[in-house]
Amino acid sequence: MLANTLTALFERDLNKVISELNQYRDESTIWRIESGISNAAGNLALHLVGNLNTYIGKELGKTGYVRNRELEFSQKDIPRQELVSKLTDTIQVIKDALGKLADADLKKEYPVLVFAEKTTTEYFLVHLATHLAYHLGQINYHRRLVGK
Repeated sequence: MLANTLTALFERDLNKVISELNQYRDESTIWRIESGISNAAGNLALHLVGNLNTYIGKELGKTGYVRNRELEFSQKDIPRQELVSKLTDTIQVIKDALGKLADADLKKEYPVLVFAEKTTTEYFLVHLATHLAYHLGQINYHRRLVGK
């Protein structure tokens, strides 16, 4: 079942984000911006939390999550442990929401128009998984860049 596969991938990659955050020697560097890089790892982590809680938690899991996308990129200096807690909570939200989906649900239209054209839930969840992987790579690069 694709929902189980996606759940495993989301959990794996969110745990990798947590691992990356825990590898910063100096917690303050999680929020450092270097030339040529527009987002700190902390902001990317907040963005992933907001994105996944909105599109999986709120829309599929009916959690009532309210997103403030601007804060995802403007908040600074949130303690590492708080970021880790938010990511851990997001893993559970995803498990709960996707655990309720049947294969037939994945073929249905995603409940919100996000792109120019409507998509299936399956398509949009795969998009979210690749979006997570993209930002995970950015966080890894950021950590290695500022950790010199």
